[in-house]
Amino acid sequence: MTFTNETFIPTNQPEYHNHFWNYMRGNEGHENYLDLGKKVTGAYVMPATSETKFDKKLSEESLFRQLGTHVYAPNGPSTVLAKVNTDSATWVAPGGAIPAYDAINDFTTYGLSDHKLAVVMQMDASFMHDNYPRFEAYFTDRLVKDFAHAEEDAFINGTGVDMPTGILAADGGAEVGVTADAITYEDVVKLFFSLGKEYRKNAVWLMNSETALALRTLKDDGGNYIWNHANDTILGKRVVISEYMPSAAAGVKPIAFGEFSYFWVVDRCHMTIRTLRERFFETDQIGYLAYELLDGKLVRPEAIKVMKMTA
Repeated sequence: MTFTNETFIPTNQPEYHNHFWNYMRGNEGHENYLDLGKKVTGAYVMPATSETKFDKKLSEESLFRQLGTHVYAPNGPSTVLAKVNTDSATWVAPGGAIPAYDAINDFTTYGLSDHKLAVVMQMDASFMHDNYPRFEAYFTDRLVKDFAHAEEDAFINGTGVDMPTGILAADGGAEVGVTADAITYEDVVKLFFSLGKEYRKNAVWLMNSETALALRTLKDDGGNYIWNHANDTILGKRVVISEYMPSAAAGVKPIAFGEFSYFWVVDRCHMTIRTLRERFFETDQIGYLAYELLDGKLVRPEAIKVMKMTA
């Protein structure tokens, strides 16, 4: 495909992809072909093919993009609606009237924010030229690790101020299922059954390695280990490890149990990158400012229960 006007190359075309990565490597002149992906700040939208690869790798690296529900809404509404299923089927006699159910109050509205997650990376000019064939893959992999770790931390511990609200937040986070002085077999069982039956079917445990080690040695009243070492499950449910979960201490929440599909990860814009050439000129490096706008919401707080240690 040939484009006669150099400023109108769509971001999903090979020409945009080639000019974008040449520009990222410090080659002058290629920015003239990137106008359709240019922001008012001078940053450029990542090519569509590259963003597809980035999204796939990010989903593999990011815990909550695996467990939760991913929604892409760059131009969508600033709210999401979560329905509480209180309607039910009813037996009706032959010729009888079917009762109507008014579901208008079944929806809870959650506001969405455009939280900016950003990183500045530096690369030597010589490295970029020597590793040209793998530059895109290396660049993307670095972004994936930076963003995946920051997302996981925020989706667990986020305060909701200039970042998403995490599942451990007192306001907007998961509900407390059990309060305990120490992690005991009885309290683990209580946490399990504090979660509604409809959520237990696909539920998983979430904890850090230190807590997992403690649970691996925990036994029930019959002297049996509660951790199934053959498949890493507790009471038949998979254990997921995140080092961003806190260790057991006064007042903290070291264990979460629930159906994490009710945590929504909402992407609000395309991955956008700006080169910082002058800033690192004296060290013969090029800087890159990359950012995304996103939010995370637990749309059903009762879908995840946490154990809270007494203060």
